[in-house]
Formats: sequence, C-alpha cells, structure tokens
Amino acid sequence: MDHNVTNYSGGRVSDFQTAYFADFQGRHARPDVFVAEEIVNGSALSTLLGAMNSASGSSGDYVAAPFVAGPDTNSVMIYRSSRVVLDSYKIVSYGGASPEPPRNTMRYDVHLSGYSGLKAQLSIYVVHLKAGTTQTDMDRRLLECQRIRADAESLGGRPFLIAGDFNIHNSSETSYVELVGSQSNNAGRFFDPIDTPGNWYSNSSMKFVHTQDPTPGQAGMDDRYDFILLNSDLIDKDGFDYLGDATKPYSTTTWNDPNHSYRAWGNDGTCYNTSLTVTNNQMVGSTIAQAIINTTANQSGHIPVLLDLLVPPKASHSGPIDFGVLRVGQSAQRTLTVTNSADVAKWGASGIADLRFTLTASPGFTVPVNPFDVLAANSVNCLVSVDTSSPGLKTGTVTITSNDPDLPVQTVPARAMVVNLSQIRPHG
Repeated sequence: MDHNVTNYSGGRVSDFQTAYFADFQGRHARPDVFVAEEIVNGSALSTLLGAMNSASGSSGDYVAAPFVAGPDTNSVMIYRSSRVVLDSYKIVSYGGASPEPPRNTMRYDVHLSGYSGLKAQLSIYVVHLKAGTTQTDMDRRLLECQRIRADAESLGGRPFLIAGDFNIHNSSETSYVELVGSQSNNAGRFFDPIDTPGNWYSNSSMKFVHTQDPTPGQAGMDDRYDFILLNSDLIDKDGFDYLGDATKPYSTTTWNDPNHSYRAWGNDGTCYNTSLTVTNNQMVGSTIAQAIINTTANQSGHIPVLLDLLVPPKASHSGPIDFGVLRVGQSAQRTLTVTNSADVAKWGASGIADLRFTLTASPGFTVPVNPFDVLAANSVNCLVSVDTSSPGLKTGTVTITSNDPDLPVQTVPARAMVVNLSQIRPHG
C-alpha cells in the first residue's frame, strides 16, 4: 500500500489506525508492505510506526526501514518483519534545486520471508515527483523517471515495482511514458496493472481510480496522482505475481472490479469532483472513509492505493523412487507425489501462487509429458514407469522443473533391479 500522508510531522494516530486497520464488511487494508510520502522527519516515522503496531487488528510486527532525510519531505517504508526481510536501501535520485527533482527517490530491496531465490526478491521504488504543470515541472519529473528506469535496468532479473505520488494528469506525459514505454532496453520497464491509460484529470470516466483530493473544501476527487506500477515479472500470471488480470482495464462502472485487487482505498466512485464520500461509502463504510479524510489534517491530500501480490509456490516431492526387484517384461509404475508446500499458515492458501511444473526422465524411465498446475497445500500424483525389457540394475533420475524460485530444478533418484525369472530361486 502507498499513501501520501500530507506533510506528516506527527499526530493523527487514531485516524491512521482506522484508515489502515479497521474492517468493513470483511474488507481492510492491513498492508504487509507500506510506503509513504511527505514524512517530515524521523520522529514522524516513529510515530506512524507506533500507530501501526498498536492499532486494533494490527499484527504488531511492523518495522521501519532506516529513515533517510533529504531536501523537502521524505519517502519511507514500513513492513511486517514476519513476512518481509529488508536486504538493502539506496537513494536512486538525489533531490535538490531546479533543474534537479525536489526530493530523493528511495529504492528498498527486500525478499519474502522463507524464500531466497531471485524471483522472490523485490525492489520497491518510492517516489514523490514534482508537482505543477510548467515545462520546468515536467522536466524535473522526467529527469527523476529517467534515473529510475536506468536503475531498474540494472536489477538483473529481480522483480520490481514503483509506488508514490506522480503528480501527473495523463498517460502521455513524458515522465510517465519514460516509465511505461517500450524502449530498446525494456529490462527496466513498468506496467500499469489496471491498464488504465488516458486523461485522468477532471475526467468522470476515470472516477474509480482518482486519488486526490478527498478533503472537504479542497479541489475534490478529480486526479489520479497516486500509482503502483509493476514490472513484467509481476504481471505474467506465474509465481510471485499481481492478484488480478493486468490485461484488463479497471472497471468504469464499479469500484468492486473482480478482475483486480488494485484499489484506490476509499473511493467507491460516488465522489467525482467532490470530497470523499463518507455516508454510505460502499467500499470502506463511513468510519474508515472519515478516517481517510482526517489523515489529511484538513489539507489538500490523497487517499491510499493498494494491491495484492501472490507469493511464489514451493515444490516438495515424495522421492526417491524405488521399484524394488522386477521380472523382465514386468509392467511396473511408482507414484511420485509433488506438493505445493508454500507456508499456508503464514500466507493463507489464497495468497500463494499455483505451483507449475513439468517432469523429464533419464533413459529407461518414463514420466507424464503434460505440465501440472497445483494449488497451495495440494498435491498431484505422477506415475513413473521403468523399462524392464532387459535384466540389470536400472538407475536414473526424474527431474522436476518448476516455478519454485528457490528450487526451480529438483532431481529425484530412481532405481529398479530387473531380473530374469530363472534368477529368482524358490525358497525352501
């Protein structure tokens, strides 16, 4: 989840707690990873961290990445230590006076708890681009995005995303095109998981994705300033991935789009060009909606945006495969059980991606050729056969190739002793 918390120096504790952790009709935010913009200082970060840990409904295991002070306000990350491990952090673009961008751009590198493979790692860029519509404003946004894309090109295959306040009005602006456009090197390319390009400003057809401004007496909800964009690894419907269909645009008729977990938190589509709807808010109810408004402290502010990512599967198996002693010509099969053994207790079955795998076998052994797809906490039984046309000790392997990021290739030993009938002496 991302939230521009509006020049935050402290306070508003109960409002943030309600906005992030309260429940309405089974819906709540309760992010595993939370990034924010407009944090004034380290003390403000500590206050926000304390609010998140002490909230009713909180897991209480949040920690903050180290605070890095820069010019203007600052971007931060808070995360659940039981689910995410912080590996490193860096400043990707330094803020300064014009023509530089006004604020630092942070990158936080994490990996999922219980995983170590490259495809279970994640680089998170947190941005607050320059506001304004002058050419200088747009140039400063573009420069920051050029630095981000160049940095993303150097990640070496690690999944990545960007979240923050972009301060742009449409998808044709050069800074946005720099992030999402096709270039000669697309290793650093971002994608909008709700596939909703166009003119976002003062456009009623975009009312379900607007994020600014929820506060009464201010400009009203008519801008999509706040985004979470994902790289291709996170929208390929395999492994560590967006919970949704990134090929389908977000609905223009309902906030409750079943094709997406992405939400402009609190925007139920009834507040176009007015303050955020409180009474009978269909997405979050009146209590959470009012708390979201209150987090702005009556200033021009933003609502959070959030999405869900499925964690990768894990592959385990029942091997080795031992056929024992067989007669020449005897037909024999043994079962190799392959399980999606990702931690359901930690992530929940619905939060784990399907295990997808294929089998190959060394000469003398035969396995099914079709690919398999296994839900979390489920298994599939695969029949393995052995060639018994000639006598002797048969040894080989069955190879499991899967989308388990830690063990993408697992080799299972297989053996059988094939004998002639005359070699088997009767007892007695």
